[in-house]
Amino acid sequence: MLPEADIPVRLVDDEAHLDFLGAQDDPWLRGLIAEFERHEGRSRRQLSEALAGPLPGPAPQWKRRAAARVLFRLWYRERPQAVSPPLLREVLFRCAAQSKADRIRVREETAFVLQIPPEQLSRWLFCDLPSERLMQKPSQPIAPHSLRQHTNLAIAQATLMRATSVKVALTGNARAIVRLARLRGLLCSVTTAPDAHAASLSLSGPYALFRHTILYGKALAELLPHLAWCNNFELQAECRLHGRVRQVFLDQNAPIAPAKEPRPFDSKLEQRLAEDLQKHALDWHVIREPEPIAAGKHLLFPDFLLQHRLHPRRRVLVELAGFWTPEYLGQKFARLAEANAANLIVCVDAERACGVKAEHGSLHILPYRRHVDVNALMARIEQLC
Repeated sequence: MLPEADIPVRLVDDEAHLDFLGAQDDPWLRGLIAEFERHEGRSRRQLSEALAGPLPGPAPQWKRRAAARVLFRLWYRERPQAVSPPLLREVLFRCAAQSKADRIRVREETAFVLQIPPEQLSRWLFCDLPSERLMQKPSQPIAPHSLRQHTNLAIAQATLMRATSVKVALTGNARAIVRLARLRGLLCSVTTAPDAHAASLSLSGPYALFRHTILYGKALAELLPHLAWCNNFELQAECRLHGRVRQVFLDQNAPIAPAKEPRPFDSKLEQRLAEDLQKHALDWHVIREPEPIAAGKHLLFPDFLLQHRLHPRRRVLVELAGFWTPEYLGQKFARLAEANAANLIVCVDAERACGVKAEHGSLHILPYRRHVDVNALMARIEQLC
């Protein structure tokens, strides 16, 4: 993560505006990449000394420092050595102690014993030290626009590492973000956003904790690139920058590198049901992971929404349940009643019922085995609306 001194930011009263890199920065980014390529195989110390001087073209100081740190991280892949440096030093010093030859001859004898090229001995002798590790080019070439995206992401993540609180309004794919936040162990609560079509995620920042702030901050920072896969998001954070707590705002227009595209389905069961619905529900729009439903202080995230093509008011929600108990279903439908969402069908696995059977009554439950019978589901949908 970038240190605070390397975050390009403009401070205006209590607000902090991140100075992201743009296309206008590509010329000097290209020169920075060329400087790294010129030092391939040399030590990190030598490259750092070269970067202390000016680049061929003008470059903003703080942006350049941030991009250089990111490029160091992308290049900092130590090449496997034929001989470990500690063993190399041990053999070299033993040969020097036992031989009366000059330094050059001792190095040649050491290289012969270890069966390595003599010219590599000096380069590998101390390459296990951080400043002497050899710079290795990544397997994939880094273009200026790619470095720009990675640097912008590092700037935003370093800022969130200094947050006391974060609020994110999510539209589309909110379920995946909420699931990821909870898997990362983030302290969060989910409520409905003011427009009632989005989820609002409130998270504690690392600066609100007393312990494990670095681990928590990294978990929070890892959430940021996944927001790019939402239809829209608005992030507001209170971050401690330059001695004060300042407001930071980000949205879907922030030029940051997105994370790897999330899987479209959580399981093969969901994927098969989606494919079957596309084949058999020809009169219906099948929407995967629709907007969440507000149920008091809670949000429900159905798996599918089926909306009739000619009669849009005919809408049915479908959710798949694996392991379940009567208490789980009771809580589920209590929240549905609170949300006034009676048009939801819960498909429950009859073989994973924890030793009990589903009580039908007024609840819209569809048992299944191995896979959901799409014909039975469509029949239930026609009955429901």
